[in-house]
Amino acid sequence: QVQLVQSGGGLVQAGGSLRLSCAASGRASSNYVMGWFRQAPGEEREFVAAVSGSGRTTGYVDSVKGRFTISRDNAKFTVYLQMNSLTPEDTAIYYCAADFTRQYYSPSIHMVPSNYDSWGRGTQVTVSS
Repeated sequence: QVQLVQSGGGLVQAGGSLRLSCAASGRASSNYVMGWFRQAPGEEREFVAAVSGSGRTTGYVDSVKGRFTISRDNAKFTVYLQMNSLTPEDTAIYYCAADFTRQYYSPSIHMVPSNYDSWGRGTQVTVSS
């Protein structure tokens, strides 16, 4: 059974940085799209970023472009989300997700939560002003 185990997150002041990690276990291959989503209280789950199976192609929601970087280390079956210049508006629970059926990132597909097969449990990110 595939598991996505998240780590990182926590409390940081505005302008600070955090790095989230998501390690997949139970799969022989890492050649699939991985994504990050977030959900603030009372809000719907929002796409943040995604990366292709090879790591060469990435996509971001406009609000995090230039501040967040998604990357992956396929030898470690791990995807990362480096978050810089954090603002209070970034406060949310962050979830990683895997689309095991696709290698290539497609915005129309991978910005939609229901197109992912497996989810991490989420990690809280709180940015104080």
